[in-house]
Amino acid sequence: MIKLYACLGSGNCFKPFLAMRQLGISFDMTLINVLTGEQKTPAYLNINPLGVVPYLETEAGQGIGESNAMLWYLAEGTYLMPRDRAERAEALQWMFFEQSKLEPYISPARFFTTILPDQREARADSIANWRSLAEPGLFRLDAHLSDRQFMLESGYSIADIAVFGYVHVLEEAGLSMEDFPAIERWIGDVSRTDGFRPLAELGSAQSKIA
Repeated sequence: MIKLYACLGSGNCFKPFLAMRQLGISFDMTLINVLTGEQKTPAYLNINPLGVVPYLETEAGQGIGESNAMLWYLAEGTYLMPRDRAERAEALQWMFFEQSKLEPYISPARFFTTILPDQREARADSIANWRSLAEPGLFRLDAHLSDRQFMLESGYSIADIAVFGYVHVLEEAGLSMEDFPAIERWIGDVSRTDGFRPLAELGSAQSKIA
């Protein structure tokens, strides 16, 4: 069985979780408490020497890091993988875009705004900077979604899951959804896809590291 090592509230950890839920793939999930440093303990480093989450172990025991690489692995041969060669390249384009122009800014702003609010005041300048840096990417994404339902013209795919991971919680980073009407509409459409499960369910099935 596939094993997913994840932490609560993480948009990156949510991506493989959602893909497997929507594809009906059985998996075992172990929650790692990164707030207490569990990802750096000997028990976890024995599983993933890089000491980060998410981390996926395939049925054959192969380890895969990076959330979007996990999506690519899981989607192979399924409806979530674009069939057209050019659309697969476009999917990768948006997956790279998400990791370079969106996640690096939305994630830390959200972390210190919502997940660790007691540090919000001390991090105020950094949070404001992250929000400012996220906006160009969000406006570009909003423009892209203004004339299509999903990221690719052919329909819902791993490109949507990759971008959805952190974009759907942008308000938890202190950004306003009112500025991005096409993104808001798209979030609603993604949330109505078959088998969708919300981020809040990430910890609904779990085990512990031995």
